[in-house]
Amino acid sequence: MAQQRPDPRIEARLAVQRAPDDAMAWILLSDVELGAGDARNGAGAAQRALQLAPGHPEALARLGRGLWMLGRHREAAQALRAAAQNAPGHAGIAVWLGHALEDAGEAEAANEAYARAHALAPEHPQIAAYLLAWRRRLCDWRGIDALSRQVRTAVAAGDAAIEPFAFLSEDADAAEQLACARLRAEAVAAHIPRLPPAPVRSDARLRVGFMSNGFGAHPTGLLTAAFFEALRAHDRVDIHLFALNADDGSIIRRRLQASAHALHDVADRPHAEIAGRIRDADLDVLFDLRGWGGGGRPEVLAMRPAPLQVNWLAYPGTSGAPWIDYVLADRVVLPAELAIHSEQPAWLPRCFQPSDTRREVPPAPSRAGCGLPETGIVFCCFNNSYKLNPASFARLMAVLRQVPGSVLWLLSGPGEADRRLREAAEADGIDPDRLVFMPKQPQATYLARLQLADLFLDCNPYNAHTTASDALWAGCPVLTRPGATFAARVAASLNHHLGMDELNVDDDAAFVALATALGNDPPRLAALRHRVATLRERSGLFDMGGFATDFAGIVTAMVERQRRGDPPAPLSLAAG
Repeated sequence: MAQQRPDPRIEARLAVQRAPDDAMAWILLSDVELGAGDARNGAGAAQRALQLAPGHPEALARLGRGLWMLGRHREAAQALRAAAQNAPGHAGIAVWLGHALEDAGEAEAANEAYARAHALAPEHPQIAAYLLAWRRRLCDWRGIDALSRQVRTAVAAGDAAIEPFAFLSEDADAAEQLACARLRAEAVAAHIPRLPPAPVRSDARLRVGFMSNGFGAHPTGLLTAAFFEALRAHDRVDIHLFALNADDGSIIRRRLQASAHALHDVADRPHAEIAGRIRDADLDVLFDLRGWGGGGRPEVLAMRPAPLQVNWLAYPGTSGAPWIDYVLADRVVLPAELAIHSEQPAWLPRCFQPSDTRREVPPAPSRAGCGLPETGIVFCCFNNSYKLNPASFARLMAVLRQVPGSVLWLLSGPGEADRRLREAAEADGIDPDRLVFMPKQPQATYLARLQLADLFLDCNPYNAHTTASDALWAGCPVLTRPGATFAARVAASLNHHLGMDELNVDDDAAFVALATALGNDPPRLAALRHRVATLRERSGLFDMGGFATDFAGIVTAMVERQRRGDPPAPLSLAAG
């Protein structure tokens, strides 16, 4: 049995019992409660500290963190602003203020907060990483090369402070990504107690769990709803969803709840309580559908609540974590040469990414109603703004330059991102009016608009994932350049399994050449769009019944191996 670490909350609670009027004791209690994932008790302890020591910046900071964890972002920003005013030289408080301002919708103020933190602690790589990630999101490319070098150097030196999700946007190879993730996993494991080993079940009926903060109107929910509905039809699989997010009242949430044998609402609960709920469900396998992405709970997985634990879907890279046994993938997104930098691969014969085949594509609106010109080729790139780095943007501008009358349709970014991109286009000799921005839309409206796009132009090193699936479903071809990491190969996997390998090109020159050739040959582009529409119906990419069958098969293989007492090893299903 693994050695159990003492719960630091016990000592902290005893400390406030011994000295109930000691503000610092309450601040320390708030800290450990927040560290345990208990936002309510953490915020409550901070409020008690503020009663004893009004305006104490450390208490205000912890109150802000607790409110932020509870989703009360504006209140969090207010508390953290007060903390920053009372401790203007505290870099850590400036960082947390940046986090709260991000989620409160104050994008440019968040940028200033991170820049302030970096100015106070310029050698701190974690702060550099926060500033770098947010500047990427705002398309504020000032100093990002130096920041990126600082972050990558820190990973190479063994610094555990860099967030693996943000690191996916850097020009790092798979080995560097593994090193970053492994360092973070070791830091998490160092202070997380493990549960006793989970019992191994012998039932023929499999009990499979999925944990995510995206069980609602969120990319994860949108991708998985039809898959879960198909999986529910399999007699030998029970589905347990562990929702880290509160019920958003969406249709997707209702569909997820109906498809599961049980949906466990564990939003805002402490790590240990969530792990206990998972253990009580008596699972064979638990799939982590968030990983190192924001809002995930790696601490829960580190407690080992399930006998087998798998990284899948939302975090497109290795977890680097000893508590994850497999990654669910396919041989395009994770070829054997990249799998050496990952968990044990469980390869599906089809694309690892499911899709909602019940999503309707309403009739397309008018071009004028979307701000598009009545004539000319419409290139689009609806990736999140942080993927539009200078190199990818320059590639897009090269295409516009060589296709007269064309426009580039982009997803509107936060803060002043759109203005910055227009300025970058103008600096590159492109009329900024050729950039058209679309605010985020409800999914049906977004899919309707996608029909007006002639060709989706992808980014590197972090390419289109859910957005690529959406484009193909709406009949828009996706041009991509596969890279040397999982995150750089998802669109290529979608194209391959659709039967459109010719849109997976080898380098930037080939990307620009093919986009230009298609843009200047409307009949050829129209024929390509017709092929996408035809293959959408004929290929296995959007066959969720087949996906569910393959999924049940690979899970069965994992469980049978584990029940024999064999360690995790590469698994593969033959194409059916």
